[in-house]
Amino acid sequence: MMPNKKVLLAVFAHPDDESFGPGGTLARYAAEGVQVYYLCATRGDVGEVDGALLTRNGHATAADLRTQELMCAARALGLAGVEFLDYRDSGMSGSPENQHPASLYQSDRVKLAGQVTEAIRRLQPQVVITFDPFGGYGHPDHIACHYATLSAFFAAPDRRYFPGQLAAGLQPFRPAKLYYSTFDRRVLRWLVRLMPLVGKDPTAFGANKDINLVEIAGFDVPVTTRVDVSRYLQTKQQASACHASQGGGGGMLKMVPKPLRQRLMGNEPFARVYPAPGPSVESDLFAGI
Repeated sequence: MMPNKKVLLAVFAHPDDESFGPGGTLARYAAEGVQVYYLCATRGDVGEVDGALLTRNGHATAADLRTQELMCAARALGLAGVEFLDYRDSGMSGSPENQHPASLYQSDRVKLAGQVTEAIRRLQPQVVITFDPFGGYGHPDHIACHYATLSAFFAAPDRRYFPGQLAAGLQPFRPAKLYYSTFDRRVLRWLVRLMPLVGKDPTAFGANKDINLVEIAGFDVPVTTRVDVSRYLQTKQQASACHASQGGGGGMLKMVPKPLRQRLMGNEPFARVYPAPGPSVESDLFAGI
């Protein structure tokens, strides 16, 4: 790595989290010369995939297909690298998939935090981003990544934590900033009011009817940062389209009229966790670095 090179590390749970979430931000910084890395906890093993799509693409498992989709998205976004922790993914709360011993839900949380710490010490990012405390929409895997990354952010500069990594040649490293990727709940509250008018139940959203949009809308994360990604919306859409097995980045935003959707997606919101945010909304994750 070149001295003084800007590095951003995104830590999320599944293939597609990087594109459906802060894909415009990742694309923007990659285009501006930042080395952007994605640490992905799972390969999306138990995500729903159309069997015909598996056959058409010559893949034996959903994990194989979704890995390929993520690598397609990574190329579109211009990521410097993708690394997998290779946990089996889990379902929403109460899912039988959560009982699988290899699932992220069942993972040793200290071990998981250590794996994220290792990536921080090795890649030395100035900026780290992950899920907010609710995991965006309450997915247990997202929440596990949130807590692991939060722990790792503060463990990475401290020699007392994971000393085996230091013995292996890594050095303590303190990232400059930690952000949660989030979204403006005001938009969601508007959608929650709209859905019953078109015959949709906001408490049973998604293919499995296991996402409660009313609950999500009630969990607020203060937005401290808005990154202008208006020039990278097409790139984000290209990356999202790579995840064809997961709907290609459509979802509930398809309910929003196109002009409004363009306006809503022109910036991506974040909550700055460290250092404590100032009184004004910032526009650059690397501001002050």
